Amino acid sequence: MTPSFERSNALQARLHEVVPGGAHTFAKGSDQYPEGMAPVLVRGRGARVWDADGNEFVEYGMGMRAVTLGHGYEPVLEAVRAALVDGVSFTRPAVLELAAAEDFVAVVPGADMVKFCKNASDATSAALRLARAATGRDVVAMCQDQPYFSSQDWFIGTLPISTGVPAAVRSLVRTFRYNDLQSLQAVLEAEPVACVILEAASALAEPAPRYLEGVRALCDRYGTVLVFDETITGFRWAAGGAQAVYGVTPDLSTWGKAMGNGFSVAALAGRRELMELGGLRTDRPRAFLLSSTNGAETTGLAAFRAVVRAYTDPTAGPDPVAAMERQGQALADGVNAAAADAGIGEFLSVLGRPSCQIFRTTDAVGNPSQAMRTLFLQEILHRGVLGQSYVISAAHTDVDVEQTVEAARGATLAYRKALETGRPEELFTGRPVAPAHRLMAEPRRLGLPAVPAARTPDGDGSGPPVRPLPASRP
Repeated sequence: MTPSFERSNALQARLHEVVPGGAHTFAKGSDQYPEGMAPVLVRGRGARVWDADGNEFVEYGMGMRAVTLGHGYEPVLEAVRAALVDGVSFTRPAVLELAAAEDFVAVVPGADMVKFCKNASDATSAALRLARAATGRDVVAMCQDQPYFSSQDWFIGTLPISTGVPAAVRSLVRTFRYNDLQSLQAVLEAEPVACVILEAASALAEPAPRYLEGVRALCDRYGTVLVFDETITGFRWAAGGAQAVYGVTPDLSTWGKAMGNGFSVAALAGRRELMELGGLRTDRPRAFLLSSTNGAETTGLAAFRAVVRAYTDPTAGPDPVAAMERQGQALADGVNAAAADAGIGEFLSVLGRPSCQIFRTTDAVGNPSQAMRTLFLQEILHRGVLGQSYVISAAHTDVDVEQTVEAARGATLAYRKALETGRPEELFTGRPVAPAHRLMAEPRRLGLPAVPAARTPDGDGSGPPVRPLPASRP
């Protein structure tokens, strides 16, 4: 039975009245889902969530990759409850702050010291400030092939949606390509650079042999601080992050997301001589590192300590990373087989590291297609699967994965039809889902009359020729 979203739609309309964009994160916006099919959630347990209409979904993405142990993971909740009754925020450091810091430096190879905060955007921005303080340089270099580093001006100025960022700030950022040492070397040779910031790996890009070692060597040669953004890779690739997996140690690293299993906690960590520039034991001009009222509130730190135990104590249960890798691989194999059986494996596929996968949706000539993505999202939502990706958790069971594969198998019928006709918009209502960081909003997202959507990128309904599809398997 096709689910109803009546109550969710009413709540979403109200959200647009009181919250800009109708959500507190761009990627959670209703424009990221088929029109009229953006569930407003009320609760979650394990890898499943329930919306305001009572619909139940297997969820992927898991809190923007923040929930690796599952919703309502009891050991984390137990630790948070214990912290709550003893107080949340104090005038002086709590013993819990020391215990959490010691846990952190014990699992992260490149962490001599750590400073906690509430979100990774603040951590990455503090890393840049610290690198500038250490080097006396202003320019920073970031990897242009990775989608997001911070909500602060230094990074937002590089996006299409950069309104409000001063030109002077934008002028201080240079970019280089991932897995391309020559592009990085060209940046470092051109002018003094305070730091190089990148994700050591991403869902779709593993480092080429010796690439990270080459980045490390270039930073050493040019006196540049190397920063790894471990916001996604931390506690998903390994408890110690990508630096533990690939054996290359940065000068600084930034953390968030999975380190709290959904609770708000993030961190900046790194070499002692750098971190101490923001402390009280330095003879150099002191850097303003991180200082906030809630940076070390106890619930986030208690959650973090429970997460560390889940990853490092064999008596706490199965290894979460191994569980994510195993279930993610089963999911990819199943969905890719379903697409191949339907004769559309060339156009619909699951890609990426098993613990952090996406689904690739293309049109009949192989171009990434928001319209085909919309259709696929619609079809799996109808079948009880919610997610803009296949980012998995250790809580996903065999039953969850099997339901997801069957949902994708059902979706291939509509997907194949859309490929054959070249008109996916005929199979869904409204406009295709939109890129999160686009410059202009669309009228219908704000409850205004919508402009009729073009059927194809050409805008006239004709579009490119559609190739014949191979026959589906019996």
